[in-house]
Amino acid sequence: MAGPAVLLLPGAGARCDGFFPGLADSLAAEPGCRVISQDLPEPLGAAAADLHELVERLGAGPVVVVGQSLGGAVGLLLAREYPGDVAGLVLLDATPINDTVQCRRAERALRAVAFVCRIPVIHRVVKAQAVRASVREADRVQMRPDCAAAHARVAAEADLVSLGRVVAGFSDLSAQFDENGLPRVPAAVITADRKPTHAVRSAHQRIADVLGEPLLCWPGSTHSVHLTHPDEVLEAVRDVLQRAQAGRTIT
Repeated sequence: MAGPAVLLLPGAGARCDGFFPGLADSLAAEPGCRVISQDLPEPLGAAAADLHELVERLGAGPVVVVGQSLGGAVGLLLAREYPGDVAGLVLLDATPINDTVQCRRAERALRAVAFVCRIPVIHRVVKAQAVRASVREADRVQMRPDCAAAHARVAAEADLVSLGRVVAGFSDLSAQFDENGLPRVPAAVITADRKPTHAVRSAHQRIADVLGEPLLCWPGSTHSVHLTHPDEVLEAVRDVLQRAQAGRTIT
């Protein structure tokens, strides 16, 4: 399956290496498929420009962007600001950059956590709680062993102090974001299993509507949908790649 390169973007505070268990290897095994794993650039205000420079330097564009959480939001920023760089989008419970209220709340919460975590003992306690929560979630949804290990590793490695710096100004970016300016490219918009009236789901539905795609939601999926439903995510990426390669035109 020759086609566009795939640009993988993890959530905030995580390394891309190992963030999507099995996904990069499965895609790389496809004939002609190039996979680019990239940590999120900082600061967020310059992330789209930094990724544009990366895509140009590698001669890889246009790419299919696969982003989870804040990585999905950054993928949307890249698509809006540099539409020629993006052949397709796979948004994995993306941070709802098109909902300024939710983004403002998230930024405030993460900056508050970052502030208290400047005290090393509090940082250690909060990270330990996050690791325990990740183990409980992995057990509850019966994650694959490699996905459960990745979930715990991301929680253990998270630098909660730097997260405050990463999200600084995110609500301002959200206020300037217009979903109607997105290019109509093949996409998979995937949301976690929440109530139909949840604000995040509504934001995802608006993105899906603009892109002309159905909103995908798998029972039992969480914010870490790439870990709770890795096989479904792989198939969604393959589908977008195939449609992007076919040069599908959306009118």
